[in-house]
Amino acid sequence: MRITKYRAGINSKKHNVLIKESAVNYACERLDSPAVIVQMFNDVFSLNSMAEEHVYMAAFSTAYKILGVFEVSHGTVSTTLASPREIFIRLLLSGASCFVICHNHPSGNCNPSDEDVGLTKRLQECASLMGITFTDHIITGDGYYSFKEHDSC
Repeated sequence: MRITKYRAGINSKKHNVLIKESAVNYACERLDSPAVIVQMFNDVFSLNSMAEEHVYMAAFSTAYKILGVFEVSHGTVSTTLASPREIFIRLLLSGASCFVICHNHPSGNCNPSDEDVGLTKRLQECASLMGITFTDHIITGDGYYSFKEHDSC
């Protein structure tokens, strides 16, 4: 499958647009489980070896075909700020019908913080209003934590 990374930019009319940053062929048929998604983020974006927190989003079609991957936030060693507004701009521009959020904890501790739980709840509320399925929020470190696997997403 082809994994394409995009960023949001502004065109000459001051409208948000997607800008292709990179694309790689990835030897995987489907991103259909948290473990496979984590492996892809580690293999393609080295998420497991980043010194600061990074939040990525994978946007999918109704058939769960990956439409694109976005870095939505880059923070410090212990925190990052991810805004639903920026996430949903990218989802709408890509035509996504569902999405997954994945971020790293450089400490290795995959347990969600209060901020992680709060972000997950805000994204669930926004996704419900927008009619876009929020499939999972995954935290990587020494292993991973999936909100979906813990019935929190």
